[in-house]
Amino acid sequence: MTLDSLHFVFSRIKERLWVKPLVLCVLSIGGTFIARLADDTGLSSVLPRVTLKSVESLLSIMASSMLVIATFAVGSMVAAYTSASTRATPRSIPLVIADDVTQNALSAFIGAFIFSIVSLITIQNHLFDSAGRFAIFALTLLVFAIVIITFVRWVDRIARLGRVVNTIQQVEKAAHGALDRRRHAPTLGALTVSLNQPENKGIPVCASTVGYVQHIDLEKLQTCAKELNCHVKVMALPGTFVTAHRPLLRIEEPTGQWETLIKPEVFSSAFKISSNRSFEDDPRFGLLALSEIADKALSPGINDPGTAINVIGTLVRLFTLWQSPLEQDQMLPITYDRVSVPELTTQDMFDDAFTAIARDGAGIVEVSIRLQKAFFALAETGNQSLVAAAKKHSRMALARSEYAMSLQDDIDAVRKTAEFSATRS
Repeated sequence: MTLDSLHFVFSRIKERLWVKPLVLCVLSIGGTFIARLADDTGLSSVLPRVTLKSVESLLSIMASSMLVIATFAVGSMVAAYTSASTRATPRSIPLVIADDVTQNALSAFIGAFIFSIVSLITIQNHLFDSAGRFAIFALTLLVFAIVIITFVRWVDRIARLGRVVNTIQQVEKAAHGALDRRRHAPTLGALTVSLNQPENKGIPVCASTVGYVQHIDLEKLQTCAKELNCHVKVMALPGTFVTAHRPLLRIEEPTGQWETLIKPEVFSSAFKISSNRSFEDDPRFGLLALSEIADKALSPGINDPGTAINVIGTLVRLFTLWQSPLEQDQMLPITYDRVSVPELTTQDMFDDAFTAIARDGAGIVEVSIRLQKAFFALAETGNQSLVAAAKKHSRMALARSEYAMSLQDDIDAVRKTAEFSATRS
């Protein structure tokens, strides 16, 4: 397994809710038995004496209270996840689950409970002398301090976890990271696919499963291409929905009996395919998730245009980041010279971000006006592709508003904003 694959697997493990609690449980059990080593150090005559009853009472209090707090924490987290799914979008759930403060709090509560139970059993079975009892007492006080600090931080976070504003911020952070990484490496460190190259050139390699591409191990493709003395053209970027008949890549200029040297399955195994998309390597997924949050806010059942306007501002920030120029030394160098990867197109990103908002917010004058102002702001950046996409979507949004609105004053207001934007850009 390559380093790139290990990094991807580690990122997925961090999203699992059980990982940190399991680690803290192991450390808690280990801490109890490490305290046993204090009896072998000869410090019994130096350390203060702690009565067995005081240690038992402290551990009993912790054992009973930590189980209640851990149960309360799980219930609060489930409620936050439900709120994020219903009020925002189900696509944001992995980000809410991966919240570090929440995971650390649950881990601390469960770890403290396990520590207190194991320590209580060992104390009651007289496995410690005076030095060991003092070590357990000190560890218990330390665990209490950690739990109190964690609880205070967690109360502030759980009050905001799952709320729409907080979810928007989490999705924006994930999209910002993905866009920034892709901005520094538009082709992921590979060569750029020539637009004039025929699509049917080369030997296609298709997926064995149906789903979304989450990650591409370019290091593995580079190694396979070197062994085969060929060039690999990637056809499916992360976020692409692939089937058994859609090529993941094409192998160009292979040696004679290439099937006997390296089987196509070795190339296709470089693509991690799942039933869901992920944020890390898929910048368009972050834009789509933000668009879904705004679209749900515009539904008649929720009727919250303010959230849609908030999302529009977020999208403007992300596209402004996307077009920000970089110095040459800030660009990731070409590492994989036997692999070609297509770049993201601004038009596709605009479609993901603004189409649903313009369609379902066409009849709401404040949303339509804010959309036109957003397109104007993006057109002012001067980036050629961004200007073209902004003008196209401005015309489409205006046409939708003229069709959906019934009051002429509203139509005139949106039309005036669009015309002002067109003349200034």
